[in-house]
Amino acid sequence: MLGAIVGDIVGSRFEFNNHRDKDFELFANGCFATDDSVMTLAVAKALMETEKNVDTSINDYRLDGNYHRLLGELAVRYMREIGRKYPDCGYGGMFARWIFSDDPKPYRSFGNGAAMRIGPAGFIARTETEAVKLSETITSVTHNHREGIKGAEATSVAVYLARRGFSKGEIRDRISKSYYSLDFTIDAIRPSYRFNEICQETVPQAIECFLESDSFEDAIRTAISLGGDSDTIAAITGAIAQAHYGVPDYIGARALTYLDEELRAIYDEWEAFSQGWRPRIT
Repeated sequence: MLGAIVGDIVGSRFEFNNHRDKDFELFANGCFATDDSVMTLAVAKALMETEKNVDTSINDYRLDGNYHRLLGELAVRYMREIGRKYPDCGYGGMFARWIFSDDPKPYRSFGNGAAMRIGPAGFIARTETEAVKLSETITSVTHNHREGIKGAEATSVAVYLARRGFSKGEIRDRISKSYYSLDFTIDAIRPSYRFNEICQETVPQAIECFLESDSFEDAIRTAISLGGDSDTIAAITGAIAQAHYGVPDYIGARALTYLDEELRAIYDEWEAFSQGWRPRIT
């Protein structure tokens, strides 16, 4: 989860002022935690609370219908409960209406918000099937369009595979066969790439940023250099990059200073909760 938060904060000042180069200061004036961080933490909270209220001794309990009904309810609860406390953090129009609605319903979105918040599902999953199911349940409470579910699922699966030690070649093959064609390079598309907020035009690009990287920091810098929806692309890239590389202490510690007391408390709770399966930290 920290990787997504880092990517979001670093990318926040470039979202509408793209910087198409890897040479920049990671944290500077104008950086802040946007809706990407807030919703990633809300999803983590929903997963933790679900785990507290089910029988985890049952085999494959995360595939049980009751588990997913509760997870869906809690995803709605915590995204709205936490999200309402940060009304100016950058929500898209439809999602903002959903958060503040008295009767929130999924709204057939395929926006990239589905993918930017889903990292915790990939980290908690014990199998690829779990990564898929958790992602679908969390995503479908808002982004119930086929492409929205696909974008979140591809991200969750990429995080899961990276955390489990699959090679970049294996991750590329899995994503290419089941989700998106990755028949491009970041250098090739950078000159013509433009701002876009849909999964189809941001998730494969974010995954490619990770695949071309040689370190966590390089993954974030590559994502920013692409341009477009910089905070969200970097958040998606950062989640996968954390699972593969870990997050350098000096970067993670600086990013956490941008979280207020409430968001930091959720992050700390997640860290304690995830001790048994946390990724490598460098």
